[in-house]
Amino acid sequence: MHHRHSHNERHGRRFGRVEHSQDEHHHGRTHGRQGRGGGLGRFFAHGDLRLVILQLIAEKPRHGYELIKAIEERVAGAYSPSPGVIYPTLTLLEELGYVTVSTGESAKKLHEITAEGRAFLDANRRAVDALFARMAETSRAHGGGTAPQILRAMENLKLALRLRLSRGPLNEEQINAAAALIDAAATGVEQIT
Repeated sequence: MHHRHSHNERHGRRFGRVEHSQDEHHHGRTHGRQGRGGGLGRFFAHGDLRLVILQLIAEKPRHGYELIKAIEERVAGAYSPSPGVIYPTLTLLEELGYVTVSTGESAKKLHEITAEGRAFLDANRRAVDALFARMAETSRAHGGGTAPQILRAMENLKLALRLRLSRGPLNEEQINAAAALIDAAATGVEQIT
């Protein structure tokens, strides 16, 4: 009994510390195939997701949504990071000076790696290579899993609704328009064959 109590105390302290980044706090949340092989619950430990995102940006400048899709693809859908973990991590990387952000005509933020970011990746090359090797292994083991794209799309809808509602209350016409859009999407999903 003492061992179980001790484990719970350690677990509580680990996730309760204020200095943890958003990506570490979120690393235990997985979408999709959690049960078989343990999912990726322990895959992204402290700082891992930060390294993965930075490496993906080093390969080519990317938007947040592109990073979510790239991670999903690298692990064959076994894990889908939510916008709520990707965007705070991108903000952290920008604050650290590892990426710069520019906006194009679409107003989407495009993230590019800086010289400091490349130096950070080089200093952590062994960890980055090990992470991407584990992601490749996960891809082989979990190929054809649950569709994280659907979970991501659901999260995107919830986020869009929250953002719109945070701008102020909707009038009757706007409420009906939003409900009609959601109902149309639901009907479309039901009709997929």
